[in-house]
Amino acid sequence: MEQRVSLVTLGVADLDRARAFYSGLGWTPTQDLDEVVFYQAGGMVVALWDRAALAADTVVTDSGGWGGITLAHNVRSPAEVDAVLTEAERAGGQVRRWGAATEWGGWSGIFTDPDGHAWEVAHNPFWRITDDGATLLDTQA
Repeated sequence: MEQRVSLVTLGVADLDRARAFYSGLGWTPTQDLDEVVFYQAGGMVVALWDRAALAADTVVTDSGGWGGITLAHNVRSPAEVDAVLTEAERAGGQVRRWGAATEWGGWSGIFTDPDGHAWEVAHNPFWRITDDGATLLDTQA
């Protein structure tokens, strides 16, 4: 198996509400097939799909709680962290932690979408973000 992630699917309670939230963040669907919405997100895909259908498809019992996963959106500056958190709040998300200095030398905050999916927005001065949005673990500028 190659070391990469191709697709993240978020199970949502109300697809129309989720679609509106991500549109409020400025995301544009690449494919909207009524029952599932796909967004090209750099070199991977993010999908929105009915939570019950996703649970059935993956053969798991949906406990309704947090699934132990946080998505992340790395940005180029601390100011951009704060701007994205504000944008998420305006779109209908809930800011859980506003941007603040981290113990590892960066700046980070957290928001959740209307279905409770947690997103960390972070500036890591030790990582590089390319012009096309790729986050690289090297420190070469």
